[in-house]
Amino acid sequence: MAKGDDIQERMIDFAVGIVKLSSALPKAKAGNHIAGQLLRCGTSPAPNYGEARGAESTNDFIHKLGIVLKELNESGIWLEIIKRSEMLALEVLQPLMQECTELAKIISSSIRTASNPKKE
Repeated sequence: MAKGDDIQERMIDFAVGIVKLSSALPKAKAGNHIAGQLLRCGTSPAPNYGEARGAESTNDFIHKLGIVLKELNESGIWLEIIKRSEMLALEVLQPLMQECTELAKIISSSIRTASNPKKE
């Protein structure tokens, strides 16, 4: 499996985890609001990463990865809000929080690499 395929699979798995976590949030006003926000930003990185992989230029690739990174960062903030609000158990949140951080680091590194072309 190519490295990009592995990252794509991790993005999809992250999105699935977000869907499941969102469904587990309390059905009160705050839970519904956070679930909606988290669903939007937490499921966005996977398809946007797919778009980046098919980018038409390096600048397009960097731009699309930037969107992925923004959505991951927003997801991380919502997960932290859920944690601090004690809406769900830490055991439920921790794996997704960790994966969000790891994916953001990978994407950030990819942006840096693509932004600094090799000098020959």
